[in-house]
Amino acid sequence: MAATHLHGPVVVIGTGLLGTSIGLGLEHRGVPVYLEDTSPTNQAVAVDIGAGRPVAELDADPGAQPELVVVAAPPDVTADVVARSLERWPRAVVVDIASVKGQIAAELRERGADLSRYVGTHPMAGREKSGPVAARGELFTSMPWVVCAAPESAPDAVRLAKALGADLGGNVVEFDADEHDEAVALVSHLPQVMSSLLASRLQGTDLRLLALAGNGLRDTTRIAASDPGLWVQILGANADKIVEHLYGVREDVARLIRTLEAPRAPGARLDMAQLMSEGNAGVARIPGKHGGPPQAFAWLTVLVDDRPGQIAKLLTEIGEIGVNLEDLRLDHSSGRNVGMVEISVLPSKHDALVAELEERGWRVLQ
Repeated sequence: MAATHLHGPVVVIGTGLLGTSIGLGLEHRGVPVYLEDTSPTNQAVAVDIGAGRPVAELDADPGAQPELVVVAAPPDVTADVVARSLERWPRAVVVDIASVKGQIAAELRERGADLSRYVGTHPMAGREKSGPVAARGELFTSMPWVVCAAPESAPDAVRLAKALGADLGGNVVEFDADEHDEAVALVSHLPQVMSSLLASRLQGTDLRLLALAGNGLRDTTRIAASDPGLWVQILGANADKIVEHLYGVREDVARLIRTLEAPRAPGARLDMAQLMSEGNAGVARIPGKHGGPPQAFAWLTVLVDDRPGQIAKLLTEIGEIGVNLEDLRLDHSSGRNVGMVEISVLPSKHDALVAELEERGWRVLQ
């Protein structure tokens, strides 16, 4: 059994994707988990798949107290649930996993809650699917687990909040609440807004035109499939941080519109080039593999027949050649039964890999 910093019991309030995934991950590590949800169906499903037992079983023991309470409730009720949990279990540390931290801490402070036993956290993990049936105990593995201790948080409370992230395989990092909200506004909330705005332009579009769509459109609209109800809460709770970035986007869009209204005017082409170059510079700042410094990789595309076993065969042969894949994407040719496997490798390995694959009979595009 994997070593753990938590002993339990742990109560998880909210059995959606994240709450149930936390329960599964902790139960797998031998930490006893008890579950509670306002939806009896969600709670029953989470219990059935092994994420924990009903909290009523813990309540049945008059002397039982959880070591930790994890509030995995929707953002608009998180402060209420945290406050009630602090009163309900007076010896437990309470953490929440909502994606906005400053507003929740402020609400708890206004209520006079015991913030010495409260720590805000935010696991930067998720899926497009929701609900307990989509839960995975490995969901948080190697993902950032942000701990935002309040000034009033006791050291033992902070220790347990960090232990939760570490036990679930997360990469624990510390931010203050305002710094966290500023960061997620840029790296999480703004991308969601931009993806949704782009996808909204596809409404009513002739399907014949959409048949030309490739990975560029799919990549940039993937997260537009997220739950609108949840995002209404997130955007509202972090509006002041998000709107500052949107002001900047508005300026850039207005600048591009002015340029494209007269694309042959003096300086127009330079302005377009500068805009694209600014995007290049921004992408280059995104951390690279395993959180290391950014690194440029070389890409190649291999055509594979759209039938079982072809991708597995390709990956096996790349392994035999002795080249490590840095990234991989899949696409399909429109109107042909051909798949396209886009592979990135270290630039120094690119030419040799292309030669080896072609010698083995693969069709390679560069």
